[in-house]
Amino acid sequence: MVVRRETTMSEPMTKDKVLAWHFLPNDGEIRRGKWRNRKVRAGVTYVHRGPVVLCESGLHASIRAIDALEYAPGNIVCRVRCSDRVVHDNDKLVCGRRRVLWMADATRALHEFAIWCAEQALSQIDEPDPRSLRALEVKRMWLAGDATDKDLAAALDAALDAERAAALDAARACAALDAARACAAIYAARDAAMNAARDAAMTAARYAAMNAARACAARDAAWDAAWNATRDATRDAAWDAAWNATRDAQNEELTRRLKAHKR
Repeated sequence: MVVRRETTMSEPMTKDKVLAWHFLPNDGEIRRGKWRNRKVRAGVTYVHRGPVVLCESGLHASIRAIDALEYAPGNIVCRVRCSDRVVHDNDKLVCGRRRVLWMADATRALHEFAIWCAEQALSQIDEPDPRSLRALEVKRMWLAGDATDKDLAAALDAALDAERAAALDAARACAALDAARACAAIYAARDAAMNAARDAAMTAARYAAMNAARACAARDAAWDAAWNATRDATRDAAWDAAWNATRDAQNEELTRRLKAHKR
């Protein structure tokens, strides 16, 4: 069933201009609407004349870069100004006018952001597996042109082995998998950067939330008991706080990196 959300008096609608982020496919073309298969250009205002309906009709964007990444079909990032019947949802908005202020190929920024997310997760683990750390090191070398696709593939395999070896320790396995995902783009496919960044960010946030929830459990409790205990209000609050704090930090870091690629 499709839930239709139209602009009504109860929606958080505004006529104000809102700065937001929007990602495009790697060819820079719009996939839907009357501009289908047309290249997006910086400095151009795109106008939607019909109904404005979240997830269905209108021009979409997200105020936070980390939220825009969740909807990204590719690595081309646009800084946009939205106006005309702006309707806000939790992680996105829809509007009638979207002006592209600037745009850039964010492939490298997204690869680097994926590495950063993995490092944040691994930094919370005592004695992380050297194979996970090595995978991130090789990924950086690969980005700099100092490692081959074959080198990166080998590092990825080793990082995945580390994840499998840590399978009995849920927290350690989560962070190890995060490192593996950060170096997953072994053939430098342009669309892989977006996937690596999104996966690494989500996995790191889940790990931080899980780690915070575990901290609320009794120190001498078994893991199963601690996991079950996280379902009460206190553990839920710890989870939410850690999740939100991690996503806020990720958004700040991603925003900084995207702005550095402005052209």
